[in-house]
Amino acid sequence: MYSISPPRERRLLWLLMLTQFTLIMDFMVMMPLGPQIMRALHISPAQFAAAVSAYSLCGGLSGLLAATYIDRFDRRKLLLAMYALFALSNLACALADSYALLLASRAFAGISGGVLGSIIMAIIADVIPAQRRGAATGTVMTSFSVASVIGVPVGVLLGAHFHWSAPFWLLVALSLLIWIGGARAVPPLDRHLSQQPHSLAQALPNLLRLFANPRHLNAFALTLMLTTSQMLVIPFISPMLVANHGIDPSQLSWMYMAGGVAAFFTSRLIGRLADRHGKQRVYRIAVLVSLLPVLFVTHLPAVGFIAMLLFFPVFMVSMNGRMVPLQALQTTVPQPEQRGAYLSANSAVMSLGTGIGAWLGGLMLSTDASGHIAGYGAVGWIAAGLALCSALWVGRVSAADAPPAVAPAGERRDETA
Repeated sequence: MYSISPPRERRLLWLLMLTQFTLIMDFMVMMPLGPQIMRALHISPAQFAAAVSAYSLCGGLSGLLAATYIDRFDRRKLLLAMYALFALSNLACALADSYALLLASRAFAGISGGVLGSIIMAIIADVIPAQRRGAATGTVMTSFSVASVIGVPVGVLLGAHFHWSAPFWLLVALSLLIWIGGARAVPPLDRHLSQQPHSLAQALPNLLRLFANPRHLNAFALTLMLTTSQMLVIPFISPMLVANHGIDPSQLSWMYMAGGVAAFFTSRLIGRLADRHGKQRVYRIAVLVSLLPVLFVTHLPAVGFIAMLLFFPVFMVSMNGRMVPLQALQTTVPQPEQRGAYLSANSAVMSLGTGIGAWLGGLMLSTDASGHIAGYGAVGWIAAGLALCSALWVGRVSAADAPPAVAPAGERRDETA
């Protein structure tokens, strides 16, 4: 454990939060920029979905594989090197004038972003004592809310008033400033190098054993189902609103801001309900409540901007309402000594589900002769069905400390026979 002064510790946590903020904004801002990107590069919904998927798939794979090598480097040097590559990937995205370059830059951003996510968690574990690690993680995780409430709306406004590449130029500038701050605020973090790191021959079997545990597999499957269900729908909301309902791209920022604020203020309430009434029960209720907003947005009647501004917070809260009990449930699945590796693997599975959902959704959509997006209703039904399957599947997910009496019904019948 490293010993740093409280002021330096606070600066480090805020720097990690800002780093995470740029990672989240980089991923999230792509979706509301869909209409401008599709029009500027003359690409279809399926091609746009592939660009969104490239980030998630590459991020998931790189984050998973990072567990095999990040302990072989000074955390500070690896953080600065990967963040420089992340800034370059945003520069490439801002300069992209063809679909091929956009796709390559998004894959590059996913690779660097996936590794950065693992490094951030490793630094927190190295520097912050266990009794304060939860609060420190919470500080860094506020990046999700800040990105939703500020980052994405600002990015959408810039894209609407200038060019779709404007948010990525902003990310390049922010990344440069944060990199300079990191060079000054992050101390050398190389003490772990004095220990003999696991060889690759040991690291890969350890990773495979993590996925061989049936309890882990059930939980990973739940994560995969829910994230795939969500990303079948979410990336295409903005293109559909612009193409089918005439919503101005500049108005999308107000919708995302309203949705982000609503999700921010309801997350803690949903978390408390999950603690009080059971994570599985609250998850099932949240899934059932979310079905109507999902089917409404994918079968949207002729509505205007004001109606969507009022509806979008309901949609975002319903989506977030499923994720909060899921994440809380996932923390109970692994044994304490496996928690870090398990949660990293679960994060990678979440990224893979995100990429698969966006890719499959794009394949099911098409653009008709009038420029409208067709097939979104069918996507909605599949997303709703997959969410319902996850509500049934959640009963298979058990905590590591679940009492032996919690056994499958078939086994209980056998015992009483």
